[in-house]
Amino acid sequence: MSDDASSFEQDVLDQLGDDQLQELGQLPGVAEAGGPQQFVSHTVSALAGGLQDKAAGAPEDADEVKQAVAEVAEAPADGAAPLQGVATLGGGLGGLLGGTMMSGMLAKMSKPVASAVSKKTGLPEATVSRGIEMLIPIVLAVMAKRASGAKAPGAGAGGGGGAQASGGLGDLLGGILGGGKK
Repeated sequence: MSDDASSFEQDVLDQLGDDQLQELGQLPGVAEAGGPQQFVSHTVSALAGGLQDKAAGAPEDADEVKQAVAEVAEAPADGAAPLQGVATLGGGLGGLLGGTMMSGMLAKMSKPVASAVSKKTGLPEATVSRGIEMLIPIVLAVMAKRASGAKAPGAGAGGGGGAQASGGLGDLLGGILGGGKK
């Protein structure tokens, strides 16, 4: 489980590159709280856990996650470049809400994730929120790449009825994010 999750975190770190990692490291307090790699690890883990919890939650939440995952799975495998462009929108997280379902879902999760990461690292929530804003497009790009290789039968955009968090959706999400229970 942790190997898959670590792999997802490593993919996010690789997608970030040195310049963006350095930019994260310049956020107030990040260097003192373990550095940008540790920040990415905590944040990506919290985002992935939040998505998995939502997928395992109420049926309407699971359906929302299913639709968002299907949309990510339909994104081009080389979708990193267009998704990174989202980071240039001037509207912050609000600008992301007009994008894909998954970006909107991640943006909505940003406040509770910022709170959890803040408690874990001691960083101010505003700093964590800014870091999340920088990470969402990267997380989306990595998810799109992973989803293109993790598609399961019936998991496509109008795909099959009634996938449940403990079945197809949970496995597909676990395959994309790592840490899925099989």
